[in-house]
Amino acid sequence: MKHRGLFLLQLGFTLLVTAFLIVPVVLSILAGLTVNYFVGLESGLTLRWVIEVWTGYRETIFLSIGLSLACLVVTLVLGVPTAYVLAKRQTALTRAIEELLVMPVAVPGLATALALIVTYGSVSGFRTSWLFILVGHVLFTLPFMVRSVLAVLSAIDLETLEEGAASLGASFWQRFCHVVLPNCRSGILAGSLMVVTLSMGEFNMTWLLHTPLTKTLPVGLADAYASLRLEVGSAYTLVFFLMIMPLLLALQAFAKPRTPKFVAEEAE
Repeated sequence: MKHRGLFLLQLGFTLLVTAFLIVPVVLSILAGLTVNYFVGLESGLTLRWVIEVWTGYRETIFLSIGLSLACLVVTLVLGVPTAYVLAKRQTALTRAIEELLVMPVAVPGLATALALIVTYGSVSGFRTSWLFILVGHVLFTLPFMVRSVLAVLSAIDLETLEEGAASLGASFWQRFCHVVLPNCRSGILAGSLMVVTLSMGEFNMTWLLHTPLTKTLPVGLADAYASLRLEVGSAYTLVFFLMIMPLLLALQAFAKPRTPKFVAEEAE
C-alpha cells in the first residue's frame, strides 16, 4: 500500500510537469486555429491563419530547412573527425581544444553574431548570403556534435578495436569507415538530432545575422507576433511544430538500436 501511494504521488507529479510544459503549446496551437483568439473557440475554427502564414512566409520555412540540413552536413564533416582526433589523443592540448569548442555555446549568440559581422561583414556578397547565417549556426551547433560523438568514442576501447582491424590488414580509411563510424553511430545520431533542432529554432544569433532576404523561420515568427495578429503568430508556431516533429521522430527512429541479424534468426 505504501509503494502504491508513492507511485501515485510520482505519477501525479509527472503529469503535473507534463501539463505545465504541454498546455501552453496546445493553447498556442488553438489560438492559430480559431477565428478570433479573444473570443475563443466560440468564434469557430479556421485554417485561414495557417494559409496566410504559408502564403506570406513559406520562403522562411524553406530557408530554415535548407540551413538546418546544410548545418548538419558541415557539422558531420567537421565534428566527427574532430571527435575522433580528440578521443585518440588525450593530451593537455586536445583537452584545451575541447574546452575552446564550447566557447560559442557559453558566449551569448548576439555577441558571436556581432563578432562575425565585424570580421566578415565587409566581404562582398557574403554578408547578404544565407551562407553567413550558416557559419553562425555551425559555430553554435558544432560543439554538440563533437561532444556527442566524443562521449561514445571515449566509452569504448577504440585503440583495441583499431589494432584488431589493423592486424587483419585494414587501412586507415577502412578502420575509420567500418570500425569507428559504426561504433559511434548512436553519438552521431544524437548529435544530428541536436544540430537539426538547434539550427531550426536558433533565434538570438540569426536575428542579428539575417537580412530581409535571408529571414529564417524563428525570425519570421518573432516578426509575426510583433507586427501581425496574435492568430497569425500562433499559426506560425503551429507550422514550426509540424516541421520539427517529423524530424524529431525520424531521428529518434534511426537512433533505436537494431536487433543483430543472428539474434533474430535464433529467435525464429
